Order: sequence, then structure tokens, then C-alpha cells
Amino acid sequence: MPGNRSDLTRLRIALTVFFALDGFIFAGWVVRIPAIKEQTNASSSALGLALLGVSAGAVVTMMVTGRLCRRFGSHPMTVICGILLSLSVALPPLTHSVPALGAVLLVFGAAYGGINVAFNSAAVDLVRALQRPVMPSFHAAFSLGGMIGAGLGALVAGALTPTPHLLGLTLIGLLVTVLAGRTLLRIQPPESPESAPRGESAPRRPGSRTRPLVITFGLIALCTAYGEGALADWSALHLEQDLDATAGVAAVGYSCFALAMTIGRLTGTQLLERLGQTRTLVYGGTTAAAGMLLGALAPALWAALLGFVIAGLGLANLFPVAVERAGALAGPDGVAIASTFGYGGMLLGPPAIGFMADWFSLPTALTSVAALAAAAALIAVVTRRAAAG
Repeated sequence: MPGNRSDLTRLRIALTVFFALDGFIFAGWVVRIPAIKEQTNASSSALGLALLGVSAGAVVTMMVTGRLCRRFGSHPMTVICGILLSLSVALPPLTHSVPALGAVLLVFGAAYGGINVAFNSAAVDLVRALQRPVMPSFHAAFSLGGMIGAGLGALVAGALTPTPHLLGLTLIGLLVTVLAGRTLLRIQPPESPESAPRGESAPRRPGSRTRPLVITFGLIALCTAYGEGALADWSALHLEQDLDATAGVAAVGYSCFALAMTIGRLTGTQLLERLGQTRTLVYGGTTAAAGMLLGALAPALWAALLGFVIAGLGLANLFPVAVERAGALAGPDGVAIASTFGYGGMLLGPPAIGFMADWFSLPTALTSVAALAAAAALIAVVTRRAAAG
């Protein structure tokens, strides 16, 4: 157990690096999907099926990783999953058929899901020890890593094929994992469920009393991630198709949203210290709902972009707070449950928007993001007493 403040600071830095690395590697893979599609001669539908490998691997592994973290510790599991994530990102360019691509993406998704549960579990322990709501800062690092990874990928896409690019991500990932992993392996988690003194609200396995509350925070994570997934896939098309934006300007829409989320998470600790968790969830969900209504229904391009910024600021801290609360209630198992719900929401968003756009219109479909953000705020209000207890 860390015996002084410097150990906690070193742990925070190491975990921040792992969050950033995760976003960096995942974004690096995403920007090469078009080239991999061409390499494997995949149709759009076949590529969609192959990409389900990432989702399937992540969802299945998340629940298993919660149990592995209880048995072996969240720090070793973070390092192991970091190694696997770094190695597996180099596999997609080596494939030349859709079935092979789907198989390697299953491995990549498993590593991605595993490291998300492991480092979030480690972060929950650290938040308890620091007694400060610093969880949003870790997720800000993930967002920043993703922005850097996507930017680097855009720069090298014209000069490098996916093979050397993703192999470079492997080498960077392994180097960073070794350097940051040494800190995680040397320093024990600041607190474990088994070692907490009796009477403290130590995280535990989800039981009949805590499981419904853990699932509730999972639903808040789902509502938040639904919006992230929907905006990632549909914001540019909405601006281009419904507001006559050029392709370049349309691409700025999601960038505005992502940048606003990053800024919101960087200031999340101060916000939580001032408002507390429940009011942060309520105000965040309400703000996101208002922003998405503006983004979806505004008749002018500038107003839609402003709506995306407001939505990003509102959604920014909902997922980190939901995961942290679930972990505080039920340890790694709680993190696994909330993360699985959240990842499910991210998967549900894009196809749900697509179906609703066919049935009604794309602007109308995007209002579902506002509806779920408002639902997250409502859930936080309804469960505030139970969450406080």
C-alpha cells in the first residue's frame, strides 16, 4: 500500500499515461479503417460485420476482467492488457479477407475492453485514496490521446500504408507500457476491498442491495456513450446533408464536440468539488439535452456547431462519474458492469440513429441523444438519496 503522497502522485501519472495510450492507439486504428476496407476488398456491410469483432471482444472481456482484477489486482491486469492492446493493433493490416479481419479485431476488442476495466478499477482505488474527484482527469487524458492519435494518423495516412503505421503504434505502445507499467507493478493499489477497515464504505462485490444501484449508474453511462457514438458517426452527415455545409466544415462538427468534451473533463474535478456528483450529473445531462436539441434542430450552421459544443460540455463528466460511482460501490465488478453498459450505448447509438433517420429524418433522429441525456439527469435525480447512502 502506498505510504506517502509521492507514491499516489506517481500512480496518478502512470494511470493518466495508460488512459492517454488507450485513446491514442484506438484512434490510430480508427483512421486506417478505410485503407483496411480497401485492402480486404470488403463491402460496407461485410466491414460492418468485421467491426463487430471489436465490440464482441470488448463486451465479453469486460465482465471477465472485473473478476481477474479481483484475483490478480488491477495494476498487473492494466499492464498485461496494455501489452496485448499494443500487439493486437498491428494485426489488422496483416489480413486480406473479411473473416481474418473479424478474427483479429476480436482479439483487439478483447484487449481494449480489458484495459478499460483494469485502469478504471485502478483509478477508482486512487480516487478513494486521494479523496478528490479526479476521475474526469483520467478520461480527459483518453480524449487527448485520441485527438493526438487521430491527428497523427491523418498526417501519415498519405505517406505510410497501414502496416508500418500500426506497427509504429505497437512499438510506441510497448515502450509506454514498459515505462508506465513499472510504476504500477512496483506500487500496490492504495486500497483494496479486502484491506479496508470495517465500517468504511469499501467497494465490494455487487450484492442484492448494491447491484440495482450499480446498474443504474451503468444506465447513465449508456445514455452518455449513446450520444458519443451517435455524434461520431452522424454529426458530419447532418451538417452536410441538412445544413449544406462543405465536407471540410462538416468534419469540424465532431471536432468541436470532442474538444468540448476534453475541456469539460479537464475542468471536471473542480466542477465535482463545487457541485458534487449528483448535481454534476443533473446539470450535465440537462445541458447536454439542450445542446443536442440546438445541434439537431437549428436551421443555421453556426447554431448547430454551438449546440455540439454545449452537448460536449454537458456529456463530458457523466461517464467518468458513473463509472467511478459504480466502482466505489462494487469494485472492479462495478466498473465492469458500468463499462459494459456504456460500451453497449456507444454501439447502440449509430445504428439506432440510422434506423430513426430512415423512418423520420436525421435531425429528428439526433434528438434521441437529447432524450437520453435528459434521461440520465432524471435517473440521477430519482436515485440521489440511494446514491448518497
